[in-house]
Amino acid sequence: MCWRLLKAILILPGTALVAIPGLILWAMAAGGGTVSPAAPRQAAFWLGLALAIPGLGMATWTARLFSVEGRGTPAPWDPPRRLMVRGPYRHVRNPMISGVLMMLAAEALLLQSWPLAGWMAVFFAANAVYFPLVEEKGLERRFGDDYRRYRANVPRWIPRPRPWSPDRYLGSVHKR
Repeated sequence: MCWRLLKAILILPGTALVAIPGLILWAMAAGGGTVSPAAPRQAAFWLGLALAIPGLGMATWTARLFSVEGRGTPAPWDPPRRLMVRGPYRHVRNPMISGVLMMLAAEALLLQSWPLAGWMAVFFAANAVYFPLVEEKGLERRFGDDYRRYRANVPRWIPRPRPWSPDRYLGSVHKR
């Protein structure tokens, strides 16, 4: 399981958080642009850290849930075998993407880079299209009514303030 999860993390968030931002920064430098990292005396520095730390925590927590509880990975080619409705998934359907978005925002702030902020917007837009057209249809096929009830009660992007309690609604979902 460990290699499966590591491979998925290196390919997916690794590309979004390291490879593509690295290419953007390389292209900026090749075009004569410069990167001016935020200094601790600047608000962008502290706001960037305030986003990076919970973003990393959220991405780590959700990847662990997928691996341990869901018995799969975040990768579409090796998805969880159980519908995940624990932890942050009780508040929002895509907390892993939320964590990655927080880290992308942190990169843009810490490096004071509008092109990186643009990449964050493109990343969100791509996921905003992918999830309803592909991911959610696959979850509905795999988990049926349980997923439909979950989807009806938990928002896709904006977290609900109070956690949804799946125990009263879902039949075949793994509960603890």
